[in-house]
Amino acid sequence: MAEEDKVWLITGCSSGMGREFAFAALAAGYRVVTTARDPKTLREFVEAHPERARALALDVTDKRQVEASVAATIAEFGRIDVLVNNAAYGYLAAIEEGDEADVRAMFETNFWGLLAMTRAVLPHMRRQKSGHIIQNSSQAGLMSKPGTGYYSTTKWAVEALTEALVEEVAPFGIRVSALEAGPYRTDWAGRSMKRSKTRIDDYAAVHARAQMIADMDGQQPGDPRGAAWALLEVVRAANPPRQLLLGKLVLDTYRAKLETIRTALDEWEAVTIQADHAPEGKQR
Repeated sequence: MAEEDKVWLITGCSSGMGREFAFAALAAGYRVVTTARDPKTLREFVEAHPERARALALDVTDKRQVEASVAATIAEFGRIDVLVNNAAYGYLAAIEEGDEADVRAMFETNFWGLLAMTRAVLPHMRRQKSGHIIQNSSQAGLMSKPGTGYYSTTKWAVEALTEALVEEVAPFGIRVSALEAGPYRTDWAGRSMKRSKTRIDDYAAVHARAQMIADMDGQQPGDPRGAAWALLEVVRAANPPRQLLLGKLVLDTYRAKLETIRTALDEWEAVTIQADHAPEGKQR
């Protein structure tokens, strides 16, 4: 099929990267089903591209809406070629401060919602023998930092899921890629960020870092239009990456983390290898 005939289904298009992803896909000539909890926030897509854009109400934590969005896309355009799992939000708290109900709610969107969408499109992509699933993860899926540990945990779960899924669905012609974005100029730190209701004074340093993240809103180095361009490159690639880091800051930071890991592996190599065997004189 022609590249421009491909059909995209994107979650979380009301703002931030999801919005830019939708703009970019439509500008590139694709057919795009945009989604948000409130579809009225998506009117401009349909008004600008009435033949190729559709808007659907979708809360990814609602299984019925997940299934309905996939069914509606198939009914409207006959197929789904690209699923972009973008819907997610953040949470700032020291680990001791985290509210269990709030953390579980975040998992419902960031992980379980993503999983529901993925599982819903897979039967269609298997029948097509083609498709591309894009998980909009985060640098938090590669590196966990004070104050964002709970958010990172949701994204590490996405990374583990993606790593296995890549190999499971490759025989069916389905590709899977995760995007690891650094700080981008979206309203993520404001509109899409929640905070713990508990505050423990001993974690002043964690609170200061959380405030720094919030204060950075609108001043982040990354332009979301650049991230949208990168997404198009991934979707069009003959051999797309399993992971694509977005932004120089996350690239530099992750390289430094990998070097720390290599150093620790070398330092503890002897103990690692010896751990296969009982110490001398300690056999039962």
